[in-house]
Amino acid sequence: MTLALAPTDRPYLPRGVRLVADRVRGGLVLLAPEKAVALDPVGEAILSRMDGQTSLAALVDQLAAAYDAPRAEIEKDVQAFLQGLRARMFLMVSP
Repeated sequence: MTLALAPTDRPYLPRGVRLVADRVRGGLVLLAPEKAVALDPVGEAILSRMDGQTSLAALVDQLAAAYDAPRAEIEKDVQAFLQGLRARMFLMVSP
């Protein structure tokens, strides 16, 4: 299985993985069974837009528009971030 996401793939958090507010440090944390990942603002921006229905291409478009950044650069960063989560089983995709 390749970790790369296709433009039409719809990323989502699998059962047992969730995004929660960190009341102590502020920001968001990705929680999984016996694991926690503190997110930087980039991770927060990506994961807060994922709903399991939005395709990777649409997610990249949203981020490029929101941050007035080049789409190709956003796509590269989003792809790398989501591939890392997918490798650790923090992320699933629907075709």
